[in-house]
Amino acid sequence: MLDHADGKPKEACGVFGLYSRSLAGELAQRTYFGLYALQHRGQESAGIAVSDGERTLAMRDMGLVSQVFDEHRLAALESGHIALGHVRYSTTGSASWENAQPEFHGRGDVNVAVAHNGNLVNAARLGEELAAEGFEFNSTSDTSFIAAAAVAELEKGRCGVGEAVVAAMRRFSGAYSVAMIFRDKLVAFRDPHGFRPLCIGEVEGGYAVSSETCGLDIVGAKFLREVEPGEVVVVDDEGLTSRRAEEARRSLCVFEYVYFARPDSRFDGREVADARRGMGEALADESPVEADVVIPVPDSGIMAAVGYSNRSGIPYAEGLIKNRYVGRTFIQPTDGMRQIGLRLKLNPLPSVIEGKRVVVIDDSIVRGNTSRKLVALLFEAGAAEVHFRVSSPPVTGPCYYGIDMDTREGLVGAKHSVEEIRRQIGATTLAYLSVEGMTRATRHPRSGLCRACFDGDYPVPGTASKFALEGATAGEG
Repeated sequence: MLDHADGKPKEACGVFGLYSRSLAGELAQRTYFGLYALQHRGQESAGIAVSDGERTLAMRDMGLVSQVFDEHRLAALESGHIALGHVRYSTTGSASWENAQPEFHGRGDVNVAVAHNGNLVNAARLGEELAAEGFEFNSTSDTSFIAAAAVAELEKGRCGVGEAVVAAMRRFSGAYSVAMIFRDKLVAFRDPHGFRPLCIGEVEGGYAVSSETCGLDIVGAKFLREVEPGEVVVVDDEGLTSRRAEEARRSLCVFEYVYFARPDSRFDGREVADARRGMGEALADESPVEADVVIPVPDSGIMAAVGYSNRSGIPYAEGLIKNRYVGRTFIQPTDGMRQIGLRLKLNPLPSVIEGKRVVVIDDSIVRGNTSRKLVALLFEAGAAEVHFRVSSPPVTGPCYYGIDMDTREGLVGAKHSVEEIRRQIGATTLAYLSVEGMTRATRHPRSGLCRACFDGDYPVPGTASKFALEGATAGEG
């Protein structure tokens, strides 16, 4: 787990949906652009489904949005007034075509297409229950169980799709922000804690849903509001209707502010960039140092570095140049080429660094391996001192709600003190932002955030293992 090239935790996925008869014929293209804006939330696979209310067509494959879709493929999806899109990073189930989304599930005349961001902590038990009810699964992701539970309720035919989803949600425990196509309806719903974001926008002749507001912005949708925790939203030709499944117990993942979300996205009216700048200011207050220059680890450390510089008065500069065209590489450097992996993405500017006391700002340290290489890189570039500052607290516990770190294994903050970590990464000094400072910067009350990976307070009991469903009889995010 967490063997990522940049040493960062990975998100589950991005969800996008559109409903508009006025824009029928171009929904696939608009969904493509919506997913492009959400690409940072998942780079393993991408998919788009389009429906005319009677028939749903879908295309999904492994790779980035731009790799999976071209004009020819999008043209094959142009018929319909409902669209659903997804980008995935696996947090339940392996990275495979079978687990790419949108997923389809159904029996008889009842079929749904589903896109999901999150993790169910009761996935194994729910899968067993659904298997006993006669459902069969080809994938090993908990998205299949969400789809099947909805189908089970819809099969009963005693209520509309909104009420059926409300009933299905009573079987789920954990994190789930979901969009779904059922015949002539687009449905969006969110778990009662609202761990993962989901918002609603207005487009010509209809509505859009997106994991982040940046997805709405790119397609020209006007932001209306967020899907409330515990809410089910149904969009059809009659407009938008809402049902409450459970009372909200808000616990938005604070890592959305720290790292995951794009800086131009907004949650509860707060721009993510502003929150990150506030984290940097709080970090400067809590952990000042005498230095010559503040540099960020691009891109997620930029706004925090700006905040640190503004508050401390230490000049800001870009001392690390990021190669933004580097994706995954399957050629691994040898031990003798240990810095090549990092230099593929980051290269220092000696004119900014040489002879300077450098404050380097990063958003988090998870394993510490990349931080150690980065510090060595800065000293090789001539830094006199390297003061490492982190705009979040030490990560001390696993996440079961949609971040790919479901065990304590590899979490350096769970096993070592700050001083021990400083020695491991080779920095002159090391300091983290406090949990309280991070929380204040979001302007959320403590009760409105999930900070479990930092403070051990888990809002929903239970655990989720990425590969727990592999090879199971029942097989998200």
